[in-house]
Amino acid sequence: QVQLVESGGGLVQAGGSLRLSCAASGRTFNRYAMGWFRQAPGKEREFVAGLWGSGATAFYGDSVKGRFTMSRDNAKNTVYLHMNGLKPEDTAVYYCATGEHIVSLMDLNEYAYWGQGTQVTVSS
Repeated sequence: QVQLVESGGGLVQAGGSLRLSCAASGRTFNRYAMGWFRQAPGKEREFVAGLWGSGATAFYGDSVKGRFTMSRDNAKNTVYLHMNGLKPEDTAVYYCATGEHIVSLMDLNEYAYWGQGTQVTVSS
């Protein structure tokens, strides 16, 4: 059973920074893609960032490019989302996810396993 546990969310002022963590357990971590998604109240869940198992190159949603950085530490079975220059519109519940058969990092339907989410609130 794959388990994902996010942490690091909180309340921050606009322009501030946060680092989210996602600890994975239950399988060989470094073989599979990982993604970060977010969902704001009343909106659909959207892609934030994703990394393939090798972790060589990260891909980002347009709204976070240049501000967010995703990384992974396969030795610790953990992925991170470093968020800088936070804006009020970044307020959302942030989820990490993974799956065995991901072809498109941006497609949430391809992710089989999800964490419980962590709330990020950015005040203006």
